[in-house]
Amino acid sequence: MNTKTLGLVLAIAGILMIIYTGFNYVTTEKIVDIGPLEISGDKNNYVQWSPYVGVALLAVGLLLTFLKNKST
Repeated sequence: MNTKTLGLVLAIAGILMIIYTGFNYVTTEKIVDIGPLEISGDKNNYVQWSPYVGVALLAVGLLLTFLKNKST
């Protein structure tokens, strides 16, 4: 993969991680299971990351994008 392409991908991922600091997903889990009787409920799970991770990815992505390739 080209250095500029990798840099752009990291920069875009960093911007998205700054804007969206997490996401939510729903799982179904059993609450009661007694013989043929089964009661289940939905549970919200939230995944969150620090915006500093997005800033770091953005910085590395911009650095890689604007670095000159030393290939001959």
